[in-house]
Amino acid sequence: MSQPPGLRERKKRNRRNQIETVAIGLFIDHGFEQTTIQDIAEQAEISPRTFFSYFPTKEDVVLADYADRLNKILTELDHRPSSEEPWEALHASFVEVAADYQSKRQQLIRRFSLMAANPSVFARSLQLQSDWENALAAKLNQRVSGEGKALSHHLMASAALAIMRSSLRFWVQSNFQTPLPQLVEKCFSDLAEGLTRT
Repeated sequence: MSQPPGLRERKKRNRRNQIETVAIGLFIDHGFEQTTIQDIAEQAEISPRTFFSYFPTKEDVVLADYADRLNKILTELDHRPSSEEPWEALHASFVEVAADYQSKRQQLIRRFSLMAANPSVFARSLQLQSDWENALAAKLNQRVSGEGKALSHHLMASAALAIMRSSLRFWVQSNFQTPLPQLVEKCFSDLAEGLTRT
């Protein structure tokens, strides 16, 4: 059973959340490019050096939830039955994460608007998603090993991430008419049917 975070860890988490909240607000109000690290540091009452101890770049502030999302997917995969096929395990795990995304819709909209308007943020998101693909494929390799499996697992990881991107984009553009987990379910089913069709 995991232990609750200690005081020091809670303080670090609160400071990180504070920096993130301040930065996102400044990006929305003044523009991403126009906002400097110094602006964020002054508003958050920290030094620029402290900012960089939490976030490598401005882009990483916008994408601050990425690590949490990846960890949630990996945790969900760990909880899936070992007998479950890799694609089905990914399917179930991504639906769970989609439900978490949906519960934080307003934060997601703000991040999406910043990503769409700023090429450097979008490029950084793609770089991070490449890391996700590697982490997901490695997790699938732990579940099932064998000749030819590694390539298939990279393909599955890449496809699952494409499903999440497409579902999120459609969900936002369609004004959230269909629950996000339902969209993810449909995409996984459609893609599996297409992949197995002869």
